[in-house]
Amino acid sequence: MRREVESVPPDALARFLPAWHGIGVHARGVDRLMEVVFQLQGLALPASVIERDVISARVGNYASRLLDELVSMGEVVWTGRGSLGTSDGRVALYLRGDAPRLIAPPVDPPQSELHEKIRAHLKGRGASFFRDLYNACGGGDEDVMLDALWDLVWSGEVTNDTFAPLRLLGPSTRRPARKPRLPRLIQPRATGRWSLVADLIGSGGNATERLHSEAGVLLQRHGVLTREAVVGEGWPGGFASLYPVLRAMEESGRIRRGYFVEGLGGSQFALPGAVDRLRSMRESGGGVIALAATDPANPYGTVLAWPQSDGKMSRAAGAYCVLDDGHLVLYLERGGRSLLTSGEVELGHLQALIAIATSSGRVELQKVDGLPVMESPLKTTLREAGFSATHRSLVAYGSRSSIGG
Repeated sequence: MRREVESVPPDALARFLPAWHGIGVHARGVDRLMEVVFQLQGLALPASVIERDVISARVGNYASRLLDELVSMGEVVWTGRGSLGTSDGRVALYLRGDAPRLIAPPVDPPQSELHEKIRAHLKGRGASFFRDLYNACGGGDEDVMLDALWDLVWSGEVTNDTFAPLRLLGPSTRRPARKPRLPRLIQPRATGRWSLVADLIGSGGNATERLHSEAGVLLQRHGVLTREAVVGEGWPGGFASLYPVLRAMEESGRIRRGYFVEGLGGSQFALPGAVDRLRSMRESGGGVIALAATDPANPYGTVLAWPQSDGKMSRAAGAYCVLDDGHLVLYLERGGRSLLTSGEVELGHLQALIAIATSSGRVELQKVDGLPVMESPLKTTLREAGFSATHRSLVAYGSRSSIGG
């Protein structure tokens, strides 16, 4: 009995989170996707990875048409949460019924005359195709108009009735090499109907309703909610704003409070079922799991510290981790050129890494723990795992998967 109430070591949390999120489950279809969106609500993730790395890890045989279907039906909405250069940005998903109490206010709204024209048109006419918006706002350079529209997307003011434009960002779509003289189709990043987020959420909920909804979403996502988890997400208001609500939920018997995970803050709150599952994984149960570094099922870099290595690990879009029984053993840096290891590396670890990292194309590995890959002690094992040698690197192609419709 005493062992059941003792806190678990940090690596138990790293075993628990992938299981809590259903990483690698075989459930599929719209119903499973709705469950996933419910758990991911309000989490700002790079658009470049949210489907390819995060949703597809949770939904069997995921196809992008599933998300488009839910968005077009009005069951799911998305908002921008800040740009990441010219070809990516952070996006958050919401269930339509929860959105008014969860969507954060716009951040640093742009204030140019063109931005005001776009706002005014969408406010007066409602959801609009880009061509109508372009004509109503005076025409001119299409790229300038689109850039202004996307400024409003990333500030959280404008959204779309499909997820498709977010898949089509990037230099090749933003700056076509040639502009034909004849009328042409609009750019891919302009597809769908654009509307104001404010029209979706109306007056929203009051402060108390919002805090209760936020606390509920974070508990569903983390199972065991700590100060470190809230800080790691950059949640508006931080842990202090949620603490009174969490304490009230604990006093009413809806959640539990305790010191569940060693080494983390003393104020830890959890759903009853999460505590039992966490404690069942105290000593083992994680297996080999490959996931994106940005995935909320990866506790490293937020709740848990990165292990010591010969390079810098971060929760960057396009980086991947391999965990074995909760221990991080591999970290592939963004771009796939550098691999960092922690502990003994086995063939299964590298095979798991190849499977996830080649989902968006080939991986050309040039360094392992700071050494040229051809001088690495892991060179032979890398070849056995599926890498092929070139004159100065090892390349893995995998069986490239697609999340197309």
